Amino acid sequence: MSDTVKDKAARLLKKRGSISSLGSHEVKAKEFFGRTKDSMSTVSYMDDPGHHDDIPRSTVQMENTYRLGPTKCFPVVTVNNILKDVVTSYLQEEKYEAELCRQMTKTISEVIKARVKDLMIPRYKIIVIIHIGQLQKQSMQIGSRCLWDTASDTFSTFSFKNRSLFALANVYAVYSE
Repeated sequence: MSDTVKDKAARLLKKRGSISSLGSHEVKAKEFFGRTKDSMSTVSYMDDPGHHDDIPRSTVQMENTYRLGPTKCFPVVTVNNILKDVVTSYLQEEKYEAELCRQMTKTISEVIKARVKDLMIPRYKIIVIIHIGQLQKQSMQIGSRCLWDTASDTFSTFSFKNRSLFALANVYAVYSE
């Protein structure tokens, strides 16, 4: 490597505040022998943003697809089967305990969301809501409101009941443009 290239590299590294890529053995070898050894570390100039200012870099910019509707419909039947499988497997033999059910709603919703995302349905946002309550002599109404496009957005629901608790699982699939 020529001395001019080394000097340029040393100036560049000093400008950055680091001369770690120039090995200390090179400096000592130059001091003792007046010349450098054959094996040297090299400096890449591609890291310097100002080195190739004359060559403009083109940035990759993704264009909008302008797709207003899904190419593949959301598989409601498959998601219903996932809901049935997960909810019954987690709650089949459970008894109602408030703290346990609070943790179970989080766990079940994460499992359902992961299994629905494994279906790899493009451009859908998945929202999972689980309600678990104690089964006694009461009535309960659960309502939800969403602002969505009826042509592309949909939902899936499953209700479960055993001797001590009830559960309602909802999955909302909202198409994202």
